[in-house]
Amino acid sequence: MSINYLTPDGLQKLRSELKELLDDERPKIVKSVNEAAAMGDRSENAEYIYGKRRLREIDRRIVFLQKRLDNVEVVDPQKIDLNKISFGAIILLQDEEGKSHRYQIVGEDEIDPKVGRITFSSPLGRSLLGKKVGDLINVKRPAGDMEFEVVAIKRP
Repeated sequence: MSINYLTPDGLQKLRSELKELLDDERPKIVKSVNEAAAMGDRSENAEYIYGKRRLREIDRRIVFLQKRLDNVEVVDPQKIDLNKISFGAIILLQDEEGKSHRYQIVGEDEIDPKVGRITFSSPLGRSLLGKKVGDLINVKRPAGDMEFEVVAIKRP
């Protein structure tokens, strides 16, 4: 199984989600399923059927999160080399039209394109890794190729 690289924020979010599922959501669903089962006929009991389905979804998510956390490697943001783009770094780019873009290279469990969090395995992430300030990057997009210049590399 491959290593799951995460930032400290990403690790905290996964742990929080797992704790929420185990300590709050799952016990509530188990209780409601037990109450619905006590009502009698389960074959036509919508609360029971929905509860069991939701319980299976929660259990699948718990197993997924536990596996992801078993193979985690947290990248310390203080150890980021600011001379080149690496995992966890915040990158400021400028496109060929002069527009600024801000991205952070994160793990697959932390992707949030709306706030510029892209995975290191994405096309843009792969093209950025190892680049330095002043380097030009050509990114192939469905709308056509676009060139970016690395303006700055920062720590989170």
